[in-house]
Amino acid sequence: MSAPQASAGSPFPAMADGRLRALRRMKAISGALLLVAAVVYVLCRALTDSDGVWGYVQATAEASMVGGLADWFAVTALFRHPLRLPIPHTAIIPRKKDQIGEGLASFVREYFLTTEILSERLAAARVPQRVGQWLADPEHAARLAQELSQSVSGMAAMLRDDQLRHSVATFADKRLRQTDMSPLLARLLEAVCDSGQHQAALTSTLKGLQTFLRENRSELRRRVADESPDWVPDWVDDRVFNKGFQLLQSFVADVVADDGHGLRKGFDDQLRALAERLRHDPEQIAKVEQTKLEILDHPAVHAYLEDIWGGLKTIILDGAADPDSDLRRSAQALTIRAGEVLRDDPAMRARVNEALQRLAGHVATHYADDLTDVISGTVSRWDTEETSRRLELQVGRDLQFIRINGTVVGALAGLAIYTLSQLF
Repeated sequence: MSAPQASAGSPFPAMADGRLRALRRMKAISGALLLVAAVVYVLCRALTDSDGVWGYVQATAEASMVGGLADWFAVTALFRHPLRLPIPHTAIIPRKKDQIGEGLASFVREYFLTTEILSERLAAARVPQRVGQWLADPEHAARLAQELSQSVSGMAAMLRDDQLRHSVATFADKRLRQTDMSPLLARLLEAVCDSGQHQAALTSTLKGLQTFLRENRSELRRRVADESPDWVPDWVDDRVFNKGFQLLQSFVADVVADDGHGLRKGFDDQLRALAERLRHDPEQIAKVEQTKLEILDHPAVHAYLEDIWGGLKTIILDGAADPDSDLRRSAQALTIRAGEVLRDDPAMRARVNEALQRLAGHVATHYADDLTDVISGTVSRWDTEETSRRLELQVGRDLQFIRINGTVVGALAGLAIYTLSQLF
């Protein structure tokens, strides 16, 4: 019986040479035992009579041949027709390939893809706790962050920037047009007022005004002189300017120094009143919406929206490529935190387990047939002869022990039967 060989177009991967050599070696051993039995039998028949000890040897060799040949026939019949003769009920695997695939699929469906078995195995596997322990390890978290970064970079390389740029810009423009800006501005103004940042901004503005007045005093004086009538003496202009300038500087300084100044309170009241109008005044709301639409229609805004994807992509790719970036560190920190929660929080583990149980039940209920159809469908597409050869290469070495055992057991049985027949 020839050893199986790989064929072109095989659906199986190439087998290791060691497995093929082991199969050939076991076939040689089993065949050699059968040959030895045959030689001993022929010698006994040709050179001796059947009496005495040689009768026992001949009976042993004869039974050994029968046992070896029977088991050779049985093993060979699994994979092909013995001696290429179309004997019924041989070449079982080639003839029953499709039925074997269907039987294997049915076995998997009945004993593996059931809700009870999947639930039991998931519970025994302690998936959330094991995943949590793995994720909580900083080395594992760093490796996962690196893998995710590489995946992001690979996905970004496959995306078409022109289409995404237009899609992102269109999406952003649509969302901005649909968003009611007045309530947002009202909340922003109230937040600014509550935090006191508007008073800080007013203080900075007044201090800037003080600096402006000091640095431009001579220019302001000149403008007053230009606007004053010619018949007004210069000394009158000087006194009027100095007095007014001093009053203005003093007023600004008072507002800067006094946190409870009336101007500050009025400023606060005006901003809060504006926030209230932004919420309830239809005219004010309409003005804000009109302004928003005018801004969105501006070409510069269109260009900015078109550039959103490019900037976002650059940020993501740079962050993904840099091991020390905030993106990578954040991904690693979130991974560790998620692992710690799964590892240490029994309530979270219970919720995850429950979710996995439901998912397993859903898969077993709705997709078990589809999954097992993959097995039967794949087996049915395999080449018949190639399937037989590859299966023999997988299990044929072990099956050769059947031939060896048949030869040895047949010899022992023949010896025992001959002995008993001589005794009785």
